[in-house]
Amino acid sequence: MRNRLIIALLLCVGVPVTAPGENSTITEAELVRRTQELFDALVSGNQAPWKKYYADDCLYHDEKGRSLNKAKLVEDISPLPRGYSGSIKVMNVESRFAAGVAVLSYDLDESETIFGQELHARYHETDTWLKRNKDWQIVAAQAFRYYEDPAVSQSDPSKFAAYAGTYELSKESERKTIVTADGAKLFMERMDGGKVQLFPESGDLFFRKSVEGRILFRFGADGKVDALIDRRNNEDVIWKKVR
Repeated sequence: MRNRLIIALLLCVGVPVTAPGENSTITEAELVRRTQELFDALVSGNQAPWKKYYADDCLYHDEKGRSLNKAKLVEDISPLPRGYSGSIKVMNVESRFAAGVAVLSYDLDESETIFGQELHARYHETDTWLKRNKDWQIVAAQAFRYYEDPAVSQSDPSKFAAYAGTYELSKESERKTIVTADGAKLFMERMDGGKVQLFPESGDLFFRKSVEGRILFRFGADGKVDALIDRRNNEDVIWKKVR
């Protein structure tokens, strides 16, 4: 009973635990070293670390929504095209350990240069490592990309008067959205929520800071705005203009 309590306390503070019969543990530092090795290998297309550190029966879910087995995962590793270069740094690491199990959760800071143009992206990944036959390998991994706002483009404030007005989901619904213009700024306010600024992305396409999705204004056959479209993950919620 006492031994179980000691192990439970060690798990709570994130200390690696060795189960009876095991003769070695793995540390957070070693997991980070291996993980950085994996992402350093992406630039050259070196598949060796991916073959070494991923279990044959691994489950891998990437930021594109793909579910890959080991064969498909390794096949995906190839050298960057000519004119491309970059790096991926492992950051903000957290870990949890139990007997024969280690979980590493971390951010990835990616810098990519394409013929002199520099791009950046941020991801988060969580890997589960298992010890089998004295060998630590990743059996499950899941990654997602952090949302980033698009670049703000030039807008045409002379069109804002056409966007301004009241929009509703349906005549039966009491939910309404009011769009107003204040000089060169456009705002959207829902009667049950706060007022937010709409930033131009392109043409009649707008976005809200730190909110996924887009706001579009639809023009009818008469050339006037007849609807506001709230586009969420490529699906539309249409608010019809009533005045």
